[in-house]
Amino acid sequence: TAIRKLDKFDSQNLANTVWAYATVKYPAPQLFDAVSEAALTATTSMSSANNSSDSNTGNKLDTFNSQAIANTVWAFASMGHYTPSSKLFLDALAKSAIKKLGQFNSQEMAITTWGYATLNHPSPKLFDAISYQAIQKLPTFNSQGIANTVWAYATMG
Repeated sequence: TAIRKLDKFDSQNLANTVWAYATVKYPAPQLFDAVSEAALTATTSMSSANNSSDSNTGNKLDTFNSQAIANTVWAFASMGHYTPSSKLFLDALAKSAIKKLGQFNSQEMAITTWGYATLNHPSPKLFDAISYQAIQKLPTFNSQGIANTVWAYATMG
């Protein structure tokens, strides 16, 4: 099964997996928790030039790009998957997202805030950071993005 192979998945594979399950509305709570745990698994980058470890040690979450973050949050929220494991994952994902917000487009910001609000998962630092970026990119938001983002902020208070 996919769960046994998650340790070999990169961030894109992890995001695509939960996105696919959510898109077809196939409940897989064990898989979603396993993805949460796999994303937090420590990784060490190897320098291909001399085959030695460099100082880039972190977790797979560090390699999620803005689309992978938004799609993953969307998948968890769409499936209503909110467990102790996913709560830890969402906390770590928020920290990662804050570092990468400059890469987010308006749709990714709207989806991310919508997902956190849908799960009722508080992340004030993420919401503060997104509010700043959203103001900078406001002309790029479409009406649905604006509505979803406003709804998320209203829902989270």
